[in-house]
Parts: sequence; structure tokens; C-alpha cells
Amino acid sequence: MPVDIPVGYMPQNVDSLPLYLVEMLPPELQLGGQPDSWSVQEVGDGNLNLVFIVSGLDKTIIVKQALPYVRAAGEGWPLSLSRAFFEYNVLVAERKYAGDDLVPEVYFYDKNMAVFAMEYLTPHVILRKELIAGKRFENLTADVGRFLARTLFCTSDIGMESCHKKALVSRFSNNHELCKITEDLIFSEPYYDAERNNWTSPQLDEDVKAVWQDTAMIQVAMRYKYKFMTESQALLHGDLHSGSIMVTEKETKVIDPEFGFMGPMAFDIGNYLGNLFFAYFAQEGHQPNIEQRDQYKKWLLTQIESTWTIFETQFLSLWLEKEIGEAYPNSIYRNSNHSIALLESSQREFMRTLFIDSLVNAGLEINRRIIGFAGVADFNEIKDSEIRSHCERKALKMARELIINAEKFENFKQINQIAANL
Repeated sequence: MPVDIPVGYMPQNVDSLPLYLVEMLPPELQLGGQPDSWSVQEVGDGNLNLVFIVSGLDKTIIVKQALPYVRAAGEGWPLSLSRAFFEYNVLVAERKYAGDDLVPEVYFYDKNMAVFAMEYLTPHVILRKELIAGKRFENLTADVGRFLARTLFCTSDIGMESCHKKALVSRFSNNHELCKITEDLIFSEPYYDAERNNWTSPQLDEDVKAVWQDTAMIQVAMRYKYKFMTESQALLHGDLHSGSIMVTEKETKVIDPEFGFMGPMAFDIGNYLGNLFFAYFAQEGHQPNIEQRDQYKKWLLTQIESTWTIFETQFLSLWLEKEIGEAYPNSIYRNSNHSIALLESSQREFMRTLFIDSLVNAGLEINRRIIGFAGVADFNEIKDSEIRSHCERKALKMARELIINAEKFENFKQINQIAANL
């Protein structure tokens, strides 16, 4: 499908960007110095966009521009420029609901050029790289758990007026192109011999063929694809993995929500947990010291369990304190002779379903990263293909457990025990 390109649109480069920013930056945002003295670097290493670091004498910012195609695939894969609009607006919403300490500040959005500018995070680094290196972060579970709880609760019908919730659904419903990428790459292509699939071959050839023949797992994947396409529960980041989180010893910032839309809560939760499992299973390929490796793997398992616990605790706390929201309305749950028991029963049922769905989505994320188009550095940076495939094979086994047996698990202790025994 041809992409609608506005009149005057042009991809920016290190030479053109300063002159463009002179016209676009808000008056209160002064980089310092003359534009021709600014340092401009193009640093985009992701799959979709141009990304620039622009530094003046006083301030540094990030500028992102959408291209009319998928950057990782080239012009043969056209893609709408509107994804810049969605990323900018998801960031604005996440700052509002999750807290501005967890999401970078955004400065402006330009529809015609598909450009927006945001805060430059320093000395923050990408979480995935730090997990590969065996680093620990004491605030990570608290921050990610709070981000998930507040964003998902506050943009759902439980915690938001129905008219505002429906307005959010309307605002993000046109992000269908990026949703289609998710639908294909996560829910469909790993389960047949799709052209874009890419796995460690020949080591995993038989493992991948076994996935394609696993009708029980395929049926679950198709059921959850339908849920992804039809359940508008809350505002999702849409691509919440360890490459979309930047950290310091004390801070956590969530970035890159261009896939954001209104969808099933468990998708974001499961994606993040699935990426912690990547870090866990890849350790054998990165840490040669067995004692250090085992200790770090134990820490990763505590991260998985604690993230869910903090998310659940904060989500339920918000629910208990809520003043608005038409789902599970206060008019019923605070005015009944059995209100406390009634509310607790409803919450248990809701969280049980969310727990199961999060496990399945974690498993689907594991399968897609090992079999599908977009792999992860956790495994890809393991140079020895025999060791890499050994780690990936364990992860694929974990994925099947999560997808097929999700309803049998009661807590993450049971799940983490299976991971430890693979």
C-alpha cells in the first residue's frame, strides 16, 4: 500500500537538522550556541526510525523521525509516517498516568515531517545491554511494576471515565499498521514457514519444525492473536522489552512506544517478563564463571516474580482507592452488605485471568524472538552457534510450558522452578 507523504516531507540528516530545529524548537527550549555549532549524530540502531542526538552548549535532546518504510527492511516494506504521532502521544499519556519520573519529557511534534523531540537521557543505558553484562538494578522491579500498574489501571474502564476511555480508543485505533506488524511477527509467522523467519540454523531446525507441528500451541497462539486484535482494555506501550527501557543505578525510564495502542493488558506484562527470561536463558553464553552465572540467574528469577508482585499490589491498591471508572462501579462495590467480599472475589477473578494471559504472552514473545524476524541481542551476541542454540532451545521449552500450561500455574515460584530445572 502506498504511503501518504505530506508536501515538504524530507528525511533529515546531520546537516539539515539544525536549521529545521531553529524553526521548530519551543522558545523555552534553548540548546545554547549557534545552530551551525551544534553537534548532531545519527544513532538509530532500531528497526523503524531515524534517531539523532543534538547537542548545543547548554542542552542535548533526542530527535526522532519516521521514515515512509521499515528502516530494517528498506523501501520494500512501506510504513505510514503516522507512527511518530502515536509514539509522541503515548509518551505524553504515559507521563501523565505512570509518572514523569518513569518516562522522558517530550518537547514538540511535527506532523508534516513526522518528527518529534524528546529528553536526552544520560547517563542512562539500555537495560538489555546491562542484563547481558550481568548488572543488577535495585529499583528496577519497583519502577517497572509501578509503570505497568499505573498505566494499565488508569487507562482502563476500571480506573477511567468511560467517555475518556473511548476517546483513547479512538485516538490510537489508527495505529493499525504497527499492530499488523505485531499480529504477524508475534502471533502468526513463528508458527509456519514464513519468509521472514530467522533462527539459528541448522542447530534449531528440528526444534522449529516441531513448533510448526504443535497444534495445541498453535491454537493458543491463534486465540491470543484474536484477543490482541479485539480487546481494548488499556493503553499499551506495545513493545515493552528490555531494549525499550533505559536505566541508571537509581532510575528507570521507559522509551520507544511507537507500537502503542489500546489493547489487552497482559500483552505488555508478558512481553517484559518474556525478555527477563531471555536474559536468564542467555547467561550461559555470556558468563563463563559458573558461580557468578548461577547467582545472577537467581537474581533474574526474583526480578520476574517481584515485578508481577509489585504490579499486582499496586494495581489492586489503585482499584481499592478509585473514585471513577464504570467497570466494577463504586455504586455497587461500596454500597453492598457484602461489598468487601464481593470486591475481593471480583479482583481475584480479574487478576487470575491477567496472570494466565501474561504467562501466555511471555511464551509467545519468546517464540517470536527465537524463530521470527526480529531476534534479540541476548542470544544474537553469543558467537558460538552451538552454545547459542543450546540456550535458545531451553527458552523454547520454557515458552511451550508458559503457553500450554499457563492455567496450571498458581504463582511464579512454580514457573521459576521449571526454568531452573531446564
